[in-house]
Amino acid sequence: MDPQPTRALTEIEQLRLKIVLANCPGLDALAGHVRSFAHMLTERQGERLPHRLDAVRQDDLPSLHTFAAGIDRDRDAVIAGLTLPWNYGVVEGHVNRIKMLKRQMFGRAGFALLRKRVLLAP
Repeated sequence: MDPQPTRALTEIEQLRLKIVLANCPGLDALAGHVRSFAHMLTERQGERLPHRLDAVRQDDLPSLHTFAAGIDRDRDAVIAGLTLPWNYGVVEGHVNRIKMLKRQMFGRAGFALLRKRVLLAP
């Protein structure tokens, strides 16, 4: 099993978590899947995705089955996103900033001013 998330919890919190998970097998299974997906994300282990999705399908957790089916629709892209070091974070940040500027100026000024704000904004 993957590393436990309890390393950031106090002893009392760890005990409470253990009690809650012992009383609800579905929640315990869900927590295990969440931990394994989190580990796979942080360690960039996309090659483990098919195995993790198979493990999700074996449990009786319908909401996770829907999640697994959604990932399966674009499996190659998801594996690449979990494995490769590149991302579009900077580009998406700029797009978000431009959309915010556009919303702020809606109905107030024309394209020329919007263009200047986009190009000259820090």
